[in-house]
Amino acid sequence: MSDLVGDARTWSPDAQEAVRLLAVSALVEGRDRSEVTALFKVSVRAMDNWWARWQIGGRDALLSRPRGRRTGEHQVLSEAEQAAVRQAVLDHTPCYLGLSGQLWTRGLIGELIFKLYRVRFTEPGVGKYLRRWSLTFQRPDKRAVEQDPQAVRVWCEETWPAIRARTKAEGAEVLFGDQVGIRSDQVTGRTWGEQGRMPVVRRTGNQFSVNAMSAISTKGRMHFRVFTETFDAKVMCRFLARLVGHFDRKVHLVVDRHSAHRSKAVGAWLADHKDRIELHFLPSYSPELNPDELVNADLKLSLPHTHRARNHTGLAAETRRFFHRRQRQPHVVTGYFKAPHVRYILNE
Repeated sequence: MSDLVGDARTWSPDAQEAVRLLAVSALVEGRDRSEVTALFKVSVRAMDNWWARWQIGGRDALLSRPRGRRTGEHQVLSEAEQAAVRQAVLDHTPCYLGLSGQLWTRGLIGELIFKLYRVRFTEPGVGKYLRRWSLTFQRPDKRAVEQDPQAVRVWCEETWPAIRARTKAEGAEVLFGDQVGIRSDQVTGRTWGEQGRMPVVRRTGNQFSVNAMSAISTKGRMHFRVFTETFDAKVMCRFLARLVGHFDRKVHLVVDRHSAHRSKAVGAWLADHKDRIELHFLPSYSPELNPDELVNADLKLSLPHTHRARNHTGLAAETRRFFHRRQRQPHVVTGYFKAPHVRYILNE
């Protein structure tokens, strides 16, 4: 509204729109142009411009329009270039594209843009593109480089559906199991403290640990055993014996490829109890496919809030309390199966 004079230059868009509509209405009613310009304190040039717009487009031509650039207008990178950079960030790590590091930062994305298109961006400038691309700064999941993606696909799309179909046909029970070690000096999680001064958490100086084996089902059942000895084939056989004792039907147990799970001793025990239990092995280097891994993470996150044990006995007792608590919370157990990487278990 540069043609408005006096204080009208500082009016809001709505106020300026009202002036245009009133001024043109006055002309339509037959008022003299000079009289209208004096009444509304606008220039003759502005009045002529409004009148021409009204004659061409009617009332709509006098309405206010959003100011500023439209989304995507006057951007340095074209839409195709933006799409290419976005996909590169999603599909690859920086080191794969000849940059440094495993994790993307705004600075590294700026380096990628310069490498591709010879255009320099500040980190805030890169940030604007990232927001436009709906990308957010996140903590990544970790995957072993040894993992075979094809084996993972076969497990999720073929092997597991076949196991599920068998258990339904047999009226059997299917569980996912794993083992975990808990250390006396372990501190997991965060706490509040004064800025600039790191909080101190006191723990016993004696180092000791306990181990646990657990198994969970989609029905919310949890079975476990806590022990202080090293996890080996003998411990595994004792756990399997305890597990089958809880069921009057066959059990299918899904575990990882730990050497104890695949040992000759365990194989011989399973052969003697093949009508009671059967083991199935997840793909190598794929812990994210096992929901019982989330039980382990839950245990390690929960213990620091209550952990005051000074010896093996105390730590084992606290670990058992955790498992007993979760056994009374089947909704928490079923919740483990709703995590993104294990939802394949529930998908029909």
